[in-house]
Amino acid sequence: MKIAFISDIHGNATALEAVLEDIKERNVDNVYVLGDICYRGTEPRRSVELVRKLNTAVIKGNADEWIVRGIQKGEVPDPALEIMNKERGYTLSRMDRESVDYLYNLPSELKIEIEGIKIHAYHATPNSLFDVVSSDESEEKLMKTQIVQDADLYVYAHIHKPYIRYLKGKCIINTGSVGLPFDGLNKASYAVVEVNSGNFHTSIIRVEYDVNKVINQFRESDYPNKDFMINLLQKAKI
Repeated sequence: MKIAFISDIHGNATALEAVLEDIKERNVDNVYVLGDICYRGTEPRRSVELVRKLNTAVIKGNADEWIVRGIQKGEVPDPALEIMNKERGYTLSRMDRESVDYLYNLPSELKIEIEGIKIHAYHATPNSLFDVVSSDESEEKLMKTQIVQDADLYVYAHIHKPYIRYLKGKCIINTGSVGLPFDGLNKASYAVVEVNSGNFHTSIIRVEYDVNKVINQFRESDYPNKDFMINLLQKAKI
C-alpha cells in the first residue's frame, strides 16, 4: 500500500492541485493531511474545499487553530502579532462559517497501522501544535519530543523543511510544505510511505507548480502582508 502525507498548504490552492495530480499519477492509495490548510494564502476557501473533497483523515495545525481563535501574544514575535492577525482577518473574510467550523472540529493526531507497520502523525509534536523541532535537533530532543508513543514511523510537518531521519530503529519524517516551502526550493513538498509485506519505503516528493501565478494572485489582491508573502514565495526562505 502506498500512502501520502501532505501539509502546510497555507491557502495555496494552485500548489495543492499540482500535488494532488502528482499523487494521482503515482497511484497512491490514500492521502492524509497534517494541517495548516488555508491561512496565509489568497485562496483559503478553495484550499479547504479541495481538502474536504479528498474524504480522508485530516488533522489540525497551528494555523488552523489561529483561524478559529486568533493569534495570541507569545505565539509569534511581538512585532508580527498585529499584521498576522490582519492576515487572519483577510482569510476569514474569504471563508464561510462551515469551513471555519470544519477547522475547529479537526483532531490533533492520527494513528494508522498498515500490515503491522504503525504510523503516528501530528502537526508539530504529539503534545503541541506550535513547538518547532528542526531536522538538526539532537537525538535526545527528537526522542523526547517526537517519539512519545509506540510506532515505527513518526510523521510531522510545521517546519516547512522536509527530511527523513532514523533514530534507534524509528523513522521520523517531515513532509515539508505544499504551499510555502522554507528550504530554498520553491517546489511543493510532500511525503510518501509505501508498505509491502511488513517492509516500508519512505520518500520526499517535490512538485513543480506555477509559482508566478500565485505571486500574481497576491499582487492583484488586497492581502495585508503581500510583499512579505511574495518574497517568501520567490525565495522559498523565511
